[in-house]
Amino acid sequence: MKKFIVGLTTLILIFTLTACSANSVGTNAALSNSAQSSEAAASEAEATVVGAGADSVVDAQAENSEIHADAGDYVWDEAAVVSIELNGDAISVTGEGVTVEGSQATITSAGTYRLSGSLTDGQIIVDTQDEDVVRLILNGVELHNSDSAAINVVNGKKVVLILADGTENTISDGETYVFENAEEDEPNAAIFSKGDLSIYGSGSLTVSGNYNDGIASKDGLVIASGTIKVSAVDDGIRGRDYIVVQDGNITVNSGGDGLKSDNEEDTAKGYIEIDNGVIRVTSGGDAIAAQTDVMITDGEFDLTAGAGSGVPVDATASTKGIKGVVNVNIDGGTFNLNTADDGIHSNGSITINNGTFQIASGDDGMHADATLEVNGGDIQVTKSYEGLESAVITINAGNISLVSSDDGINVAGGNDGSGAAQGGGNQPGGGGGGPRQDFFSTASGNYYLYIHGGRIVVDANGDGLDSNGSIEMTDGVVIVNGPTEQMNGALDAGTFTISGGFLVAVGSVGMAEAPSDTSSQYSVLVNLDSIQQVGSLVHIQNSAG
Repeated sequence: MKKFIVGLTTLILIFTLTACSANSVGTNAALSNSAQSSEAAASEAEATVVGAGADSVVDAQAENSEIHADAGDYVWDEAAVVSIELNGDAISVTGEGVTVEGSQATITSAGTYRLSGSLTDGQIIVDTQDEDVVRLILNGVELHNSDSAAINVVNGKKVVLILADGTENTISDGETYVFENAEEDEPNAAIFSKGDLSIYGSGSLTVSGNYNDGIASKDGLVIASGTIKVSAVDDGIRGRDYIVVQDGNITVNSGGDGLKSDNEEDTAKGYIEIDNGVIRVTSGGDAIAAQTDVMITDGEFDLTAGAGSGVPVDATASTKGIKGVVNVNIDGGTFNLNTADDGIHSNGSITINNGTFQIASGDDGMHADATLEVNGGDIQVTKSYEGLESAVITINAGNISLVSSDDGINVAGGNDGSGAAQGGGNQPGGGGGGPRQDFFSTASGNYYLYIHGGRIVVDANGDGLDSNGSIEMTDGVVIVNGPTEQMNGALDAGTFTISGGFLVAVGSVGMAEAPSDTSSQYSVLVNLDSIQQVGSLVHIQNSAG
């Protein structure tokens, strides 16, 4: 069955097509206008806009704890550097502040330590009560520990790993750990820290977490620069209180989450902030996951979660591209997301101010339980179950293109029964997962779609624009290439008022709707009595032709 989109210049026009049936409906056209003025409609729309989360990354940062790192952490006195030489199964030290026992070196004082050489089965431990920073300069290190963390920060207020210029450094652990007693479960990463940890420098660091995580801090983790490659059987890079990426080239391949912050006890922590850099993640779980906020200012992102949009996953698994349980704020960046679950997800709010997005999702392109706001950017959802979904969606600007096997834009709450397309992997824009349902944990029951600007193109097998409440359109361009099934419509809303903008919606006649007659802008609903092929023209003209 073919569908078509036509272009107009001034009128709002809704086209509907009948299904392939011998019982066709006659051509029907209806015009409606409003009893209220355009100014009144615009004022009403402005007054009823529901507030969202933080407006920008800067606003979101103000609600989170400050990071531990400062510029002084990356400056040291070369004359005071202590040398630690790794020699196969032995360690030699030039200077003070280090004790050595076999192939294990313990740093007991704050200061700067340069590590070089290789250790086939050994460990570097930081155990100091000093308040000052401990710097570990990795100067061409190959370090492996077969039954524990290769670098283990037991005590240390602040530790910095410095990747020396032009060096390659490799850290790895074994598949099993030996603990002093059965109740212990830490350390649990190839590089593990109980205190704040930073990574800085222009060298490279390759980490293999064969037991559990790759790099883990129980406090904050700051990546200031460097080329970092992590593989892990569970989470790749974990900062319990926060992860802050200021720059760098980061590649993660993980069985669990890629980048993860999971402090559930402090609402000012558990966040991920990314200011710049190149981040590539292939994860069995979520690619980027924060217990509170995800804040992204800029950067290049290539994220694959759950083997991508075409691979079925367990309905209980979380395989999202970017997940901030409380909020997601994105001010810029380039994103290529291929995910089995939602491309971008929040149990609270999502705000997109800018950025370029290519999203192929087995579930929703973007999903927020409470509010989803788009203020700019280029969003291309090439494959999804539903393109954009939230209880309240506000589109003020941006270039948005959505391909979905169900609704293009869905405004709903509670348990909407949606999720990864069931058998949708072979449908145009379909998902590849099994049955899944979206539970809106914070929705209040007031559902709104506000369109105040931007350019929106929807190609939907389900409803094009679907709201369980209201749709209000004051400006922008919306083109809907809607469903051919009679149970869906190009437009589906309780009320749809339009006072400005340009709208063309094409779909099946079975549930065809037009904007409400309280709208201040005219519209026409046309039911055609036969299927129209691609290239068919529809003319709107006055009595003079």
